[in-house]
This record gives sequence, structure tokens and C-alpha cells, in this order.
Amino acid sequence: MSFKKTIGKLHLWLGLSTGLIVFIVSITGAMYVFKEEIQGIIRKEYKYHHEPNIAQKHTLPLRKIEALVNQQTHERYPLHWVEIPLNKAQSYKFVYHESNKNGWNYFDRLVIYKTAYVNPFTGKVLAVFDEKNGFFNIVKFIHWSLLLRNDWGKYIVGIPVLIFIISLISGIILWWPKNKSAAKQRFWFSWKNVKNWRRKNYDLHNVLGFYSSFFALIIAITGIFYSFFAVKALIYFTFSGGQIKYPDFSNYKTSAPIEQRSAQTIDRISQQVEQRFPHAYGYRIDLGQAHLDDHKHENLSVFVKELSYSYHKNHNLIFDENSGKLLHVHKHQDKNLGEKAIAANYDVHVGSIFGIWSKILAFVVSLICASLPISGFLIWWGRRKKKNVTSSKKQILTETVTH
Repeated sequence: MSFKKTIGKLHLWLGLSTGLIVFIVSITGAMYVFKEEIQGIIRKEYKYHHEPNIAQKHTLPLRKIEALVNQQTHERYPLHWVEIPLNKAQSYKFVYHESNKNGWNYFDRLVIYKTAYVNPFTGKVLAVFDEKNGFFNIVKFIHWSLLLRNDWGKYIVGIPVLIFIISLISGIILWWPKNKSAAKQRFWFSWKNVKNWRRKNYDLHNVLGFYSSFFALIIAITGIFYSFFAVKALIYFTFSGGQIKYPDFSNYKTSAPIEQRSAQTIDRISQQVEQRFPHAYGYRIDLGQAHLDDHKHENLSVFVKELSYSYHKNHNLIFDENSGKLLHVHKHQDKNLGEKAIAANYDVHVGSIFGIWSKILAFVVSLICASLPISGFLIWWGRRKKKNVTSSKKQILTETVTH
């Protein structure tokens, strides 16, 4: 009993100290879950360019499209990357993205983040969306760092979530029944003859907390993955079977002279990607790396996304940025289990790992997690109020007897 009493106090004070941030992180997480689906509906008109007879046409060279996009948008910042779908009926997405390293909050740090939907056959910009001031990106960074500078904002979120993990474990210990008779009352609500809201609130906290605890632990752990490198290293170590070194591809470096680089280099790279992965959903090329300037990078990497709804199944290709020669292919099936676990972390966290059904589960669990600090606070407040009333009655009774 003394052990459970200690756990109870730990659970109470940890919950009260981090409740507000846990609520904010949980509710923003729930809001973000269906981002792709909602944006897909809102931007449906621009996701497909509706160019006729595309089977008989060729897409424009990427540098030509890039120049046309800049002419139409008149942005003073260079394009950062392009997302290219394998289904050529879909629009290309050209992205402007610049950061200010000295910015102390989200709006100061993110200078520009815009997405231009473009017809790859004509170079026409169909629409430009300001992601920086968009609802979902702001929600994401409230969830990520409370809109503070990521370097330390991630800890302001990460530490309370780490404490929340301890609270979940202590909550399971407190919930655990001492016998079968008590277990029956804790697996579901017994409200047949209950009218007291405090009892119903207590049951909501206990029952919903128990059923969501396992999934909440997974979501929380995959969340602090982004706050603490040690968590990322531990996940890789565990799933890779004890390996401590992540695969290093730094040996694959650009060796061709810069004179070999031309406007067609990036198109040669694009063609090789599409030939090797014709059934993938799409791929991303960093235009910042591939610009025709005098700056030399280690190499040019391309990220290939296999599925439309999830990032966990992906491939990485490394090219010589000057000649466009393929230096290395790292396929999903060639990765060890630790690499696959790292790649799947985001999809597990947002619930997209198994498509719409796992997203619904993540949404429900996030809402329950948001409710736990509220119901927990009401339990504490109710008990505190009850103690105050009891103490007042005892004091009145004592004074009455004395007089």
C-alpha cells in the first residue's frame, strides 16, 4: 500500500506539472493526423494539371521548369527542392524554403516556405501555397517546439513528454487491480446507478487511460525520438541487433570535374531514378545541391518514396553532382531492421504506417491523451475540495462541542 501511495503521489505531481504542455502537444497532434487527407481535398484541383494527351508528350527539362516557375512567382529566394510524382498526370511540386539561423521563434526562423504546383509539360504555375503561415505547418511546430527555436524548443516539449511516459507507466501500476473482482470494475464503465460526476470523471481517466496507454506510449516514444538523440540511437541499437554505427555513405563523393556539369545533368539523374523505380510514388531532388554554381557538395542524394501515404518504405540514391553518374543505390529491402525502424518512426508517430485505419487510431489516442491532464486535474481538484469541506465540518463540530 505504501508503494502504491508513493506511485500515486508521483503520478499526481508529474501530471500536474506537465499537464498543460501534454494537452497542447496531444491536441495539436490530433489536429495534424489528417493533414494529408484534408490538404488533398483542398488542393485537389491543383494536384492534377489536366494536361491533355500526355502519353504523346514529354515533360520539360527541370531547369527550364525551374526558370519558368521563378518568372511567374517573382520570389527573390531560390527554389530549394522539387517533388516529382511518377504519375505524370500529377503536378510537380516546387518548394521555396529558407531559414534564418538566428531566429528565436518559428516566424523569425522560417523566412519562406511556399509550395508551387506546376504543370511539368508547360511550366505553368497552377497555384502557390504559403506553407509557413498555413494552418497545418503552424500546428506542426506548436506540436514540435511550441513555435520556439528548434534547438531548445524541442526540449521544452520533449522533457514534459518524457515525464508523460513515466506518468503513463505509473498510471498502469495504479490501475492494476489486486484481484479478479476489482479487475471487472476497471475494464469498463459501471455507471448504472452512478450520478456523481466525480465518479464518472474518475472512471473516464482510469478506463480510457488504460486502453490508450500502450498506443500512447508508442506515440510518445516516437515523439521524443525528435527531441533526444539518445532515443534515436537506442531505437537503432535495439532493432539492428546491437549495432552502434549507422551506415555511412560519405565515401561516395563527386569526383567528376565541375566542367561536366550542365543544365541537363539533373535531367539525366531524374531519368535514372525513374528507370530504376518505375512503380514508386515519387521522388525528391534537392535543387539547392544541384544548382549551376561553383560550390561543390559531397554528392547529390535523391529520396524515393515508394508509397503515397507513408514514408517508411523508401530508397536513397547517390549521384555525382557534376556528371550525373549513379554512385550508389540503397534500397529499402537492403536496409537493416534498425534503419527501417528509423525510417518508419515518423509514420508510426503520426499513424500513417498502415494507412487510414492506423491514422484513426492515432487520432483517437491523441484525443484521449489530451483529455487525461484535464480529467486528472479534476480528480485532484475534487479531492482537494472534498478535503477542505471535510476539514471545515470537523472544525465547526469541534468548536460546537467546545462551546
